[in-house]
Amino acid sequence: MPHSPERKSRHDLSTLPLTPKAAHWNLTTAPLYEAALARGEAQLAADGPLVVTTGRHTGRSAKDKYIVDNAASRDAVWWGPVNQAMSPDAFDGLYRRMLAYLGEREVFVQDLWGGSDRGYRIGVRVITELAWHSLFARTMLIRPEVAELAQFVPDFTVIDAPGFTADPARDGTRSDTVIAVDFERRLVLIGGTRYAGEIKKSVFSILNFLLPAQGVMPMHCSANIGARGDVAIFFGLSGTGKTTLSADPARQLIGDDEHGWSDDGVFNFEGGCYAKMIRLSAEAEPQIYATTKRFGTVLENVVMEPEGRTLDLDDPSLAENSRGAYPVDFIDNHCDANRGGEPSTVIMLTADAFGVLPPVARLSPAQAMYHFLSGYTAKVAGTEVGVKEPTATFSTCFGAPFMPRHPSVYGNLLRDRIAKAGVSCWLINTGWTGGAYGTGTRMPIQATRALLAAALNGELDKAPMRRDPHFGFDVPTRAPGVEDRLLDPRATWADPAAYDAKAADLVARFADNFAVFEAHVDDAVRAAGPTKGQRPAAE
Repeated sequence: MPHSPERKSRHDLSTLPLTPKAAHWNLTTAPLYEAALARGEAQLAADGPLVVTTGRHTGRSAKDKYIVDNAASRDAVWWGPVNQAMSPDAFDGLYRRMLAYLGEREVFVQDLWGGSDRGYRIGVRVITELAWHSLFARTMLIRPEVAELAQFVPDFTVIDAPGFTADPARDGTRSDTVIAVDFERRLVLIGGTRYAGEIKKSVFSILNFLLPAQGVMPMHCSANIGARGDVAIFFGLSGTGKTTLSADPARQLIGDDEHGWSDDGVFNFEGGCYAKMIRLSAEAEPQIYATTKRFGTVLENVVMEPEGRTLDLDDPSLAENSRGAYPVDFIDNHCDANRGGEPSTVIMLTADAFGVLPPVARLSPAQAMYHFLSGYTAKVAGTEVGVKEPTATFSTCFGAPFMPRHPSVYGNLLRDRIAKAGVSCWLINTGWTGGAYGTGTRMPIQATRALLAAALNGELDKAPMRRDPHFGFDVPTRAPGVEDRLLDPRATWADPAAYDAKAADLVARFADNFAVFEAHVDDAVRAAGPTKGQRPAAE
C-alpha cells in the first residue's frame, strides 16, 4: 500500500489514541482506486467509475442514530425519536472497542473541510476501514490545499468501521448498526453499515448543531446561481427533484444537497454531489448522466454487466436508492467559488402523490416557515415495503434526521432571513395531477421546468393570482409555456367532488402534523397553514 508522509498532519492518530497496523494519509483518487480494487472492495466499470455494493444497508439507518447526552448537548438538542440519547458510558464502551477493532487493521485517513466559507468551516478528520469510503469522503467534502495538510487540526473526527458491530444488550442500541455523535468529545462513530452516505450526513448534522449559534442557517437544499448573480435555493426531500432541477444548464450549480446561509450569502458545505442513479437518463438529466462515465465517480449499488462492465441504471435489483458520488466540478456549469450571494428565490419542492397541490404557489414568509416546518412530500406504492397507496410524509425542515436542535430554531432563522432579504418564495409540486397516484399522471417535467424558470426570472410575480381555498397561498392562473388548466388541480380531476374530499384529507394531515409546533410559532405562522374552512378566492 502507498504511504504519503508528506500529506500527514503533525496532529497524528495518537491523540485518539489509535495505533492501526498501517495508516494511509490523504491518498488521492488514483491510489484510492488502486487500493479499493486490490482489496476486493470495488470493481471498475467500462467508462471509469468505481462500482461498489453496500450490502444490507442501501440507505441511511435513521433509527440507529444517537447523540450523547452530556453538558454540550443536554439543553441544546431536541430529544425524541429522531434525536435519541446515548449515555456517555455507552459511547465510551463503543469507542474503546472500535479503536481496538481498528488497531488490528489498516486505516485510511482524510483531512477535509466541512463548509466552503472560511469563517464557518470546520476541520473534519475521516478515518475509514475501507479505501472506497475514504474516496467517498474525499469526493464529498472539501479538499484542503496540500500545503494545509501538514498543519491540519481536526475540529471533529469521524470514525467509520463497517465491519464493527454494536451489541444491543451491552450498548443499549436498537441493532448492531450505530451512528453516534458526541458533541463534547467532538467524535462520530459509525459501525455496522457500508452505506457511505452516513459519513457525509454526520458532518451535516455537526454543522446543523454548530451554525445556528453563529446566526447561520444550515439547510438541506441544493443551490444555483443565474447569469445576473441571482441565487436560488431548493428545499426538498428525496424524490422531489432537488438535484435534477438545480442542475440547470442555464445556471451555475453551487451544490446539490447541503448549504449554509450567512450574512454574506449561501455557501456549500461540500465539494461533491451525491445523486440518485436509478432510472437516470441522458435525455432528462444529461449533466448527471455524464458523471456515470467519469473516472473519479463512485457508484453505489448500480447493476453492472459482468463481462463488458457496462452499467444498467434501470435495474433496481441491488437498490432502489442507487447513488453516485462525484466532485461538483464534474458538472460543466458548476460555480468555482462554491458559494453565492444572498438568495433572491427560495423553492420548496414536494411530490404530492394525492394530486391535490397546484404545480406552483407563492408563499408569504409566514407560509414559507409553515411549509418548511412541515417538510411535506408523499411516498407512493412500491417505494418501501408495506406501502400500498400514497402515504403523506412530513420531515421537519426537509431533513429531520439531520437537525439536532428544535425545528423552530431553523424555522425562525429561515423566516427572518427571507424577510430581511425580501426573498421570493415558491412551492413547486413535482408530484401528480389529474388524480392521485394510480389514477392521475406525474406532473410533466417540461411544465415544472417552465414554471421554475418563470419563478426565477420574475415572470410569475407579475402573473394573475387566485387564492387557494384550502391552503391559502396564491396560485398563478396563467404562466408562460403552461396550459392554464394544469394550474388548477381541481380542474384536472374528472370528478371535482373526489378532489374536494382528497384535499380535505390532506389538509387534516397537515394540521395533525403541525400540532407539535403550535406552541413554538407565532400567530402569523399558525394562521399560515391550510384550513378546513373555505377561504374566499383572491380577486
